Amino acid sequence: MMNFYEYQIGALKTAVYPKKYAVSYAALGLAEEAGEVAGKIAKMMRDEIPMQDQKQAIAAEMGDVLWMLAALAHDCGLSLQTIAEMNAEKLKKRQEAGTLHGEGDNR
Repeated sequence: MMNFYEYQIGALKTAVYPKKYAVSYAALGLAEEAGEVAGKIAKMMRDEIPMQDQKQAIAAEMGDVLWMLAALAHDCGLSLQTIAEMNAEKLKKRQEAGTLHGEGDNR
């Protein structure tokens, strides 16, 4: 099974955009791709389409989100693997503290 590090390395081999726009391009692309996921789900709600009928299309859009996130992380000098591990640890601590619900970064 592929880990986030391996995915990021592979994804970056397909990154074709002007490096002078590195962070901006990836950040805006991430927002665009996340919007496409939301749009598919909104249309499911509007047209009462079952998840099963849209699962593959949503998965494809989520893949584009993951690609943009991998590119953005790289452009910011970050490892997607490290980000995933940090987030898992943060959520584990919140769960242990009983603060998964609520707002704010410092819960």
